Amino acid sequence: MIVVTGATGKIGSETVRLLAEQGLATRALVRDPARAPGGSFPAGVDIAVGDFERTDTLDAAMRGADTVVLISPSVPEQEIAVIDSAVRQGVKHVVKITNHKATASSPVGRRRDHARIEAHLRASGLGFTLLAPNIFMQNLFAFAPVIKQTRGFVMSAGDGRFAMVDSRDVAATAAAVAAAPDDHAGRTYLLTGPELITYADVARALSDELGHEIEYRRISPAEHRAAMIEAGVPEPVATSNAQVFGLIAEGDAEWLSDDVEAVTGVPPRDVRTFIADHVSAFV
Repeated sequence: MIVVTGATGKIGSETVRLLAEQGLATRALVRDPARAPGGSFPAGVDIAVGDFERTDTLDAAMRGADTVVLISPSVPEQEIAVIDSAVRQGVKHVVKITNHKATASSPVGRRRDHARIEAHLRASGLGFTLLAPNIFMQNLFAFAPVIKQTRGFVMSAGDGRFAMVDSRDVAATAAAVAAAPDDHAGRTYLLTGPELITYADVARALSDELGHEIEYRRISPAEHRAAMIEAGVPEPVATSNAQVFGLIAEGDAEWLSDDVEAVTGVPPRDVRTFIADHVSAFV
């Protein structure tokens, strides 16, 4: 049995679908089953209703499982609770979505959180595999309303390059690892798209697909933080986001890997494919 946490999210729901498609015993851990994509999971998927902050529900979800795909907003106490439950219930392997730059000394809070979770996982005695994605293509959906209204978007990443990755490819990698965890024990996979691009390249790809110019408007991290707060983003999140975007401008995300294809056997999608697949979101 493979348990997938965060099973109603973009990565989790696709991971569940792919595992079920392979005929593997799969359990989706959700807080609200009504949020499942399309209102339901694939036939044969076991649904466990649980809460990261209730150990009894976690233990019930982990019972009888041998592998867990750990996906969450990366709140240390919550992921640690899942890991501890996995230990209690005899789970053998955890596949965790993490951050490539996760260190205890990172200037970015979310990366320190990932480092804390990773340290607990390593100390747990469980087998594990870490999946570290670059920037998600799905983050572009946040630009969609302003793109529709103004034919452009703002960003404080300057001309920093990154290997943006489709969450569907992250899910495919997670499913491949969960299907044969012993083959990937102790490994960290860096998950990227096929090329290094900038937000100017994203704007050009959008322009080509939409048939009119989309402008990439560069602003400073401080301006971006203020704009996010004004738009209703919680101040701690806006501060962290602006910090990360500023690091991207300095080259922090300029790393590329072929691990998606090495694990799944399929090349990752590029940003033009992603935009073509989701063009309706931007018009």
